[in-house]
Amino acid sequence: MKQDNVATNLAESERWIVRNGLGIQVMETLAVGAFLTALAVELGASNLAIGVLAAIPHLAQLAQIPALFTVERLRERKRIYQAAGYVARPMLLVIAVSAVLPWQSTALFLIGFAFLLRYVAGAFLACAWSSWMRDLVPDNEMGRVFGNRQKSMTGIGIVFSLAAAGFVDAWATFTPWPKTWGFALIYSLSFLGGVYSVIAARNIHEPRMAPAGQTAHWLAQLRQPFRDENYRRLITFLASWNFAVNLAAPFFTVNMLKKMNLDLIWVIGLGTLSQIAAYLMVTQWGVIADRYNNKSVMRVCGPLFVGSVFAWTFTTMPDVHPLTIPLLIVIHIATGIASAGITLASGNLTLRLAPSGNATTFLAASSLVNSIAAAIAAMIGGLTADLLTRWELTLTLSWRTGTTSLDVQALSVTHWDFFFLFATLLGLVSLNRLRRVEETGDVAERAVLNVLAANFRQRLRNLSTIAGLQSATEFPIDAVEDELKAHADESGPAKS
Repeated sequence: MKQDNVATNLAESERWIVRNGLGIQVMETLAVGAFLTALAVELGASNLAIGVLAAIPHLAQLAQIPALFTVERLRERKRIYQAAGYVARPMLLVIAVSAVLPWQSTALFLIGFAFLLRYVAGAFLACAWSSWMRDLVPDNEMGRVFGNRQKSMTGIGIVFSLAAAGFVDAWATFTPWPKTWGFALIYSLSFLGGVYSVIAARNIHEPRMAPAGQTAHWLAQLRQPFRDENYRRLITFLASWNFAVNLAAPFFTVNMLKKMNLDLIWVIGLGTLSQIAAYLMVTQWGVIADRYNNKSVMRVCGPLFVGSVFAWTFTTMPDVHPLTIPLLIVIHIATGIASAGITLASGNLTLRLAPSGNATTFLAASSLVNSIAAAIAAMIGGLTADLLTRWELTLTLSWRTGTTSLDVQALSVTHWDFFFLFATLLGLVSLNRLRRVEETGDVAERAVLNVLAANFRQRLRNLSTIAGLQSATEFPIDAVEDELKAHADESGPAKS
């Protein structure tokens, strides 16, 4: 009977989990990322200011400590989620008002303040939500439920990002008012998406938390995850990964806007291309994660993401060249495929390795450490960005004969490229730490790659027909299963 209740509660809540995600995606698509960076650039923000804005969401996660205490004390996660949501969402309206102010320094200060308060409240949202979902969604359903949610979120994000980018560029072209006023309308719409997400959460069932025993001091509670050897390894991996990613990620958009002089519609369009790639792959990654495990997905997607970061160093050699746009297209497609798997698998792995009924502390500790690592990386990037403008590393291949000479610039690394190189090296080190994390059903990435390669070759042979085009979006999960079973027979039983 209890199992039936769990299934019923999940079935009734699942559509609202998705709708909550849709509201969040509209909010996040329009409030952060390229739109935030473009607004900051339009207001004349320095590299340090952009680095600070990128660090704020992570620094604010220190609020996970009081959030953890609040969840454990009140034990009413939906109530906490609602209250925090109604504090966080109005900050987007503050940003909208800031965008129309004539004083740029004041506007940037207010934007930073509003984002800080928004993410402090967001720490309470995240802490309550993670514990809530850990108790509501069974382990074997996480990939499907959150894969469907993420797929729907990606789809609506594509629509809103393109429409909003086109709106901002059109505003600058066809109206006499400042471009920042267009951003004010974008942030007003972002506010509405955020409010809808909080309203949708009202309809999600909240399982009763296990009865609280004697409550330990919050510091003692935070030490618990680090005493679990396997969870400590997971936290170490995720912290090093977030440091590597956030050393470079805040400056992808800056690089395209400033160094490449691309219009916002190009920047958002490339980001949308990445979202489309993620949209087409996220469900398949979820199926693999459910049938086998999350770690196998990450061991395939991680190297692909790191390779995409490294490829940024070739987008300017040292300036924009004829292959810049084609290379950006390839990078964004690869990044979308990889980030879909990493986002889904890392979130599920963090949930799965946390003990059911006592997940709040484990999830908060992981989020806290990851956020500190990401904030430090973003701050280092902002502080050193101007210093690296004077750095240059070139590699030139020369050919000399008696009558002719030929010089070919094989490599040119300047300014932002150094961030991309450093992030690549740190990402590779981080992936080595992933091998130490244990999860039931672990398989070698070679098995998944072999199936992906075989499927790709088969789809290429079918692309000449409409049926072939349709089948190109399908995934041979049966072939994956056969391949993984064969690999397991060769290598012995998987780790548990």
